[in-house]
Amino acid sequence: MTRRLIVLFAALVLAWAGPVWAGPVEWVEVPPSEAGQQWWDRGSVRADGTGMRTVLSRFTPAVVDGESARQGSLYVMQIDCAQQLYRDKQVNGIPRFRADWQAAGSDDLIVSVINAVCDVPLSS
Repeated sequence: MTRRLIVLFAALVLAWAGPVWAGPVEWVEVPPSEAGQQWWDRGSVRADGTGMRTVLSRFTPAVVDGESARQGSLYVMQIDCAQQLYRDKQVNGIPRFRADWQAAGSDDLIVSVINAVCDVPLSS
């Protein structure tokens, strides 16, 4: 049931972000870090009209001792592969119209997502 809700939510997020191509969600996990876990959807990688790439990503923060499991978030990320920058265009389906470009810095999860997404060949 939860997987169905995630797939439905992902489809709605991508529908707002641009054209949606039907297909299953294929989550690819990057190596976890102390901050938590992060995945990107292989089927959602697209080149946008500005030459950047967009991708659906999800993040689940690490559980700290004594806490119950934390709920994750879904993001539509825009990635500048040439400069290794990103910005979150949507967070949990809510648009971020003036999102600033950010460097991944020492965030291993974001670095891994950027590298993986930029390595995906785009179909023409």
